Amino acid sequence: ANNGILFSESSLKGAHFIELCSQRNIPLIFLQNITGFMVGRKYESGGIAKDGAKLVTAVSTTSVPKITMIIGGSYGAGNYGMCGRAYDPRFLYMWPNARISVMGGEQAAGVLATVRSGSGDWTKGQEEAFKAPIRAQYDSQGHPYYASARLWDDGVIDPADSRRVLGLSLSAALNKPLQETRFGVFRM
Repeated sequence: ANNGILFSESSLKGAHFIELCSQRNIPLIFLQNITGFMVGRKYESGGIAKDGAKLVTAVSTTSVPKITMIIGGSYGAGNYGMCGRAYDPRFLYMWPNARISVMGGEQAAGVLATVRSGSGDWTKGQEEAFKAPIRAQYDSQGHPYYASARLWDDGVIDPADSRRVLGLSLSAALNKPLQETRFGVFRM
């Protein structure tokens, strides 16, 4: 489970945990509330890219059953590190309050406004008029029902049913024979 940002230490811990589960054929359940990997000069020089890549390698190459439940936000590369749809979980569910996108709407609006403002001066009103539709688009397209309507997940579930749904999913996932996991090379 993750609640917030992935740091180098948490990425390495996750990669090691996945490796241990793979060696013992233990299924993995990912509970996502992730804003992404930590950014900044300090963290980049500390190896967040390398350590994050180890986590993503472990997630993408393990062959044990993976089940993902998005219980909050699921943004950017954090979605990959916590077994988003791209890394083929057997099941992926979302809670009604969950959100999924490349980044939050406010952050996207801020980045696009910064890029746009470089082309000339504009007032606060113009900036807000520019940001509002971007935030609205991210809010509507990051909604769990938007994702479910496009079959990007296996359904929106009531949080009270999480235990039952995970139990049924584990039972179903364990009916498929397990293959040997062949991890990529984890660079030091």
